Order: sequence, then C-alpha cells, then structure tokens
Amino acid sequence: MKLEEIGFSLWCDFIERDFLEKGFLELIEQGIIKGATSNPAIFQNSFTTSSAYKDSIGALKGQPSKKIYEALAIQDIARAAELLAPLHAQNPEDGWVSIEVDPLLCDDAKGSIEEGERLYQAIGHSNVMIKIPATQAGYEVMEALMAKGISVNATLIFSLEQAKACLDAFTRGYAKSDKAPYAVISIFVSRLDRKADAKLKAAGMSEGELGIKNAQRIYRHIQKAQLKGVRALFASTGVKGGVLPPSHYVDRLLHAHSVNTAPLETIKAFVKEGNPTPQPIPSLEEEERFWAEVQRAGVEMEALCDELLSEGLTLFKESFTSLLASLK
Repeated sequence: MKLEEIGFSLWCDFIERDFLEKGFLELIEQGIIKGATSNPAIFQNSFTTSSAYKDSIGALKGQPSKKIYEALAIQDIARAAELLAPLHAQNPEDGWVSIEVDPLLCDDAKGSIEEGERLYQAIGHSNVMIKIPATQAGYEVMEALMAKGISVNATLIFSLEQAKACLDAFTRGYAKSDKAPYAVISIFVSRLDRKADAKLKAAGMSEGELGIKNAQRIYRHIQKAQLKGVRALFASTGVKGGVLPPSHYVDRLLHAHSVNTAPLETIKAFVKEGNPTPQPIPSLEEEERFWAEVQRAGVEMEALCDELLSEGLTLFKESFTSLLASLK
C-alpha cells in the first residue's frame, strides 16, 4: 500500500533560498515531500549562515531589522508556495508551507491576529498556513484567522489538552467563516523523549517511546473529532544521538490522514533506509498499560508538557531576537 493511499504526507522542515531552487524542487518532483514548514530557528540558521541572502540583506541595510526579516522570509515562503502550488491544486490537503508570527507576540492575541493577516496578504498565495503557538492567546488567534478564511498551523503541541483547545478554536472559526480554511495540529515528538528517556530507561522502559505514544494518543483524538480539513502533524521528528535509527520518528508514525514534517537529514534517512509501511496505533488497552508504566516510573506528563511548552516558546523567542540582532 502506498502512503499516499492512506493520506499520509511527508513535509520538509527546512527553508533556505538556494535549497528551494535545487534540492527542494527535486524532492517535490520525486514525490518525496508534499509540503514545508518553517520556524524562527530555521530562518535564523538560513539567514545567518547562507550566502544566498547577502545581496538582499545589503539592499535592505538601514531599515528596521524586523522589516528586513519579513522581506526575506516573505520572499522565501512565497517561492516555496509557488513551487508547491501544483501539488495543492491536485490535493488541497497538501502543497502547504507555513510561516510563524513573531514569537514575541505569543501572549498578544490582537497583535498576532494583525500580523498573521498581514503576512498572509503580503505572501499572496492561498496555500500558506500561519503558524500560531498553542497558548491561551494563541487559541483566540487561531479562531480569528480561520474565521477570516486563513489556514492555520497550530504549533508547540505537547498535551492532549492543547490539541482539544485547538480543535475547539478551529470549530468556532469555521462557524464564522464563509470559506474553507485548512489546519494542522503540530504535535512535538522527540523533545519528550530527550527530556524523559533517562528516567524511563532507569525504570526498565524503552527509549524513544514516550513521544510516539503521546503523539498517537493525540492523533487518535484528532481523528475522532473528524473536523474537515484538519490533520495531525508530527513535528520535532529528528533524532539526536546514535541510540535510535535516524528515521525512527517517521517510521513509527506512518498513520492514515497525517503529516510528518522532518528535517532534511531525516527525510534523506527515511528515503534511504526507512520502513515505508503504514503503522497501526495502539489499542486503548495497550495505551492504558503504557501510561500506567510511565506514571510508575515517576514521569508526570502534565508538568513535563508545561515545561516543554515554556521551553519551546523561549527557544523561538531567543532565536527570533538573535536573528533580528544579526540583521541590524
């Protein structure tokens, strides 16, 4: 069975100007990827290490650093959207690229709504998702953008409660919209394992399992909700260290009607040596046994998810602040 037949899509979690015209286009033409995502850390790396931006940054010298950032990011996202447009025309659930609002606005709903709408209009392509972190202010932003017909990538999802709040926001947004926006709920996977694996291993549990089981629990709920145009997206799927196979978080999360957005190296590893076989999700009984073991191991999931959300927001803010400083 081909993965396309179950509605699974692999997206690339990387944007860089030269790459878009070479490797990115090749991955699309080969049928390997069907979308792309970005975040402040990705843009920080691209803008500060790639020579492809030197002339553009020089031409914008003297302008506010955020204006320079937006000019560069908008150009890249618009080009990615253009390259992905044929896929989007074939299947509206694919061919998407996302851009995140200023992470420093994560607690400012009004400012985030205004910026999300402005970025969407400036990019000028309908196959663009505005990425919003799943915070209390973020749920308000998601609802407002979707009410305006703007598609959303809800990001930094660690807990089932966050996913439920996103679905509620989407439902309210759909009810107010005369259009049909799409959305993904980006469930972060590997960060849970990097945080908790040592404790779980000491209790005799396998490494690299907590993030997958948590993602599958959230995926099950998203599937049950059956909101049209909404898919679970598995993010943070790169492997660090040599314990797990490099495509571990792609191989294990090949589920129907879902997306996996992976770093470029992870995609290459999956193509070369991954297992492209659709995976079942655990039964409810298996799930209950696993979470009982996690609790006995002393891992408090609510506290862990709260900690990871806080760390994720801080990381994006620090990356964005550093990026702006480098453009002055």
